[in-house]
Amino acid sequence: MSTLLEVRNLGVSFPRSHGGAAVIRNVSFRVDRGETVALVGESGSGKTLTALSLLGLLPDTAKVETGSSIRIGGREVVGDLRRDMEILRGGTVGMVFQNPLTALNPVRRVGHQLREVLRLHGTGGRDERTAALRLLDEVGLPDPAGVLDTYPHQLSGGMRQRALIAIALAGDPDLLVADEPTSALDATLQRQILDLLSVLCRSRRLGVLLITHDFSVVQRASERVVVFYAGETVEEGTTSAILAEPRHPYTRGLLDALPYRGTPKQRFTVLPGRAPEPGSFPAGCAFRSRCPLAEERCVVSPRLEEMRGDRRVRCWVTGP
Repeated sequence: MSTLLEVRNLGVSFPRSHGGAAVIRNVSFRVDRGETVALVGESGSGKTLTALSLLGLLPDTAKVETGSSIRIGGREVVGDLRRDMEILRGGTVGMVFQNPLTALNPVRRVGHQLREVLRLHGTGGRDERTAALRLLDEVGLPDPAGVLDTYPHQLSGGMRQRALIAIALAGDPDLLVADEPTSALDATLQRQILDLLSVLCRSRRLGVLLITHDFSVVQRASERVVVFYAGETVEEGTTSAILAEPRHPYTRGLLDALPYRGTPKQRFTVLPGRAPEPGSFPAGCAFRSRCPLAEERCVVSPRLEEMRGDRRVRCWVTGP
């Protein structure tokens, strides 16, 4: 497989807040063509901020730390984002946001928004309407011609999400970034959208970066998973291996809290405490105040160590 996205030592800080401390620290991962990689962790762990870093969509108050590297299609984009980012956004990388009702322009018909992307990236050919209809059909929307002439508020939640995916595909990207694409949908629609992303990944040979806090989404839709905690990668590996044998105590805690993994009629397992706020990360392992396995050596920050089977773990106790 060829690597579409490679992130190395990514750090992001907000110099005017959080005491100037980095809120994303030493994050490294990759996404290959034809695979789905899930970034998973609690709210506030840094998943979405990492995704926004890829496309230069961070707020003006944010700073990408020196030594960070983001390579998309073999090209380094850190420090070279301004002039060419419009080509990268939508062309090389498509973005599916969490809430399609706010991501779509409410005063433009779906067809107008699709044709705008096709025209910008030159992917519509001589007949943009036919290209737009083909995209809407590809994402499984009934009556594509009717959808072209509708406004976003006239569509159901699932139809809006499919329309947003069609727009993300309109520039013929190699990489699709999907930020919590099913969190606003019911269980049935969630499965349908995840299955659609899996089909598109295979049929188009896309790389998909799927951001979620839900391990049931990870299990259904990804081949590899990167677990985030307090702005760091704490575990990475194949989805099957991590679900079968989580090595980091945080990953194990997230999985133990899933209802279908518990014992019937018993209380849910919950992680004690809460994640530290940015700017107040403790010295050493950021998880140690909540960890049942914490030892004296955990006051020193562990490295993300390679393990057998393409696994990496940031833990003194359960690491290699």
